[in-house]
Amino acid sequence: MSGAIRSPLLALTDVGKDYAKVDSRGGRLRLVWDLLRGHGAQHVFRALDGVSLEVARGESLGVIGENGAGKSTLLKIICGVIKPTRGSVVVNGRVGALLELGSGFHPEYTGLANIDLAAALLGLSPNETAAKRDEIIAFADLGEHIADPIKHYSSGMVVRLGFAVATALSPDILITDEVLAVGDESFQKKCIAWIERYLADGGTLLMCSHSMYHIQKLCRTAIWLKDGRVERYGAAADSTQAYLAYHEEKAAKAKQPLPRVAAAAAGIYAITSLTIEPDTLAHGETLTVKGEVFTPDGRAPAVLIGVVRADGTPVYGVATDMDRIAPRRVGDDRFSFSLTLPDLPLLPGKYFVRAHALDPEGVRLFDHVERAIVVSGESRELGLVRLPHRWNEA
Repeated sequence: MSGAIRSPLLALTDVGKDYAKVDSRGGRLRLVWDLLRGHGAQHVFRALDGVSLEVARGESLGVIGENGAGKSTLLKIICGVIKPTRGSVVVNGRVGALLELGSGFHPEYTGLANIDLAAALLGLSPNETAAKRDEIIAFADLGEHIADPIKHYSSGMVVRLGFAVATALSPDILITDEVLAVGDESFQKKCIAWIERYLADGGTLLMCSHSMYHIQKLCRTAIWLKDGRVERYGAAADSTQAYLAYHEEKAAKAKQPLPRVAAAAAGIYAITSLTIEPDTLAHGETLTVKGEVFTPDGRAPAVLIGVVRADGTPVYGVATDMDRIAPRRVGDDRFSFSLTLPDLPLLPGKYFVRAHALDPEGVRLFDHVERAIVVSGESRELGLVRLPHRWNEA
């Protein structure tokens, strides 16, 4: 007899959310009239479109994307704060949301009184709140200020109390929106330690963050939203690396581009072909760069091969004249070159290999061509390359 198929704790199918666009008083009146007639808004901003995902019990999903990509809208739909315009949302458990910590507190009430108020809003009974009150007070660690009115709290103190109350809920699904970006360092460490214990005990996490380090540390999978649509959805390492590469390329486009004069037709030294084998490789594999270079005067040009990050940060470069190697003649005006980089130490991410054509003296640069490569794998190390290392006993 086969076992029953377990339904996911959370499932979204083709979810979309539209907001009416109104730019004048007359537009507001037309919107009200259209809604009264049941026609719906004619001009809308599409905050989300076609978002589908599944989260099983015990899994952790990171939500990443630029500001305005639809992340907060997605979390509010899952929490039930707003309804989707289309698509379906199924939640098979109790949701605890850390979206706007402290937003439900009453400024005239003390911290203690607000614990009771916030706990009631989260669905805890008076007995449950009483049983957890000491735990909440200890986690917030506000000292004697717990008896002061909330209006005298700093923003960091409000966040402490809000997180302490929310975590006492012990939800089936915990949803956080940049919670780890607020508060002091010791509080952030306490939050991370709590979330790690929550996951270790079988909890389910949805975390929205601009910190790829926290997404990689705490989440198994990640969904990247771009302009309201799913750009990438899969393993956290793959999604975050693609997102970082996107930002690096975006930053590179904002910089002044390198001069490029195409070609043999201009009568200058020029790269006429360039191939990379393979264009996707794992850390530590071998990379081979091959190509041909045009010469206008029959002399062998110097060729410079460089590796840069997607944002243009130089990683390594070497030229034929540095190693006293000459490209091989394959015609009256053509030379070929080939470079092998064994055991490539690059950390996972997106890079570009650039081939530059220089004069035979290796002084003047005339032309360059680049090809993208992707180094796959999973790593939380920092920088561009992996250096051999070992930890020693103190």
